Amino acid sequence: MITFVALWRRLVPLYDEPEARAIVRLLLEKKYNMSLADICVGKLEELPPSDAETLEQAMKRLQAGEPIQYVVGEEQFGSRSFLVTPHVLIPRPETLELCEWIEEEGQGRSTILDIGTGSGCIAITLALDMPDTKVTAWDISAEALSVARQNASRLHADVLFELVDVLGEKPEQCYDMIVSNPPYIAEHEAATMQKNVVDWEPRQALFVSDNRPLLFYEAIADYADKHLNTGGFLFFEINPLFSQQLMEMLDKHGFKEVELRTDQFGKSRMIKAVKA
Repeated sequence: MITFVALWRRLVPLYDEPEARAIVRLLLEKKYNMSLADICVGKLEELPPSDAETLEQAMKRLQAGEPIQYVVGEEQFGSRSFLVTPHVLIPRPETLELCEWIEEEGQGRSTILDIGTGSGCIAITLALDMPDTKVTAWDISAEALSVARQNASRLHADVLFELVDVLGEKPEQCYDMIVSNPPYIAEHEAATMQKNVVDWEPRQALFVSDNRPLLFYEAIADYADKHLNTGGFLFFEINPLFSQQLMEMLDKHGFKEVELRTDQFGKSRMIKAVKA
């Protein structure tokens, strides 16, 4: 007989009890439309054999450390649900804070470029919340762009997705705003990170060489030098460890009004700069 307690206890070696319980509840809600009330009245024990088998397979994935978001195939981002697969980063609350800042500052701007779009959460959110703005989104991964296009279709967002490597050849187009949440975790930081992040989320979207932690920021700043309209905004999500270096780099590129903001956890997490 399947019980809720037996399920969440299988995850305790990886998570503490409250998190293990929350993960199993989310799995049952998303995969089997089962509420807490359903669990309490014994609906879990009544699962047909086919559902019991798929539940067992899902539990094995969770026990292996795979994030619940990949197991259920989606993650909430603000008021919207985004499809996610191991080809894209799982959207996080601090990235939503970046979107909210862009929406505050960007009213009246007509074009936005999102570099390294992943699931499309930034580009799609901005396209839906700023409907008068034309949004373009790049990624180096064809698999990530496939996920982003599915999300745009599901959410009825008008976004132009393009397969572009920001470190390689790029389109000659100008924009009013450029935003990016690029790879910014230095390789040495992996040793202190949770295994369900390091082992499962796409490494090319997470990590950057210890020797050049600002590699992607520098490439994007170089592009913005030529392709961001005068008075246009450059927004980044950042690694708090390199916030001062990044501000100095933007200053050397001639950007003005460089502003650093903290996220809800008090960490230096995002930067805005203005094209002179």
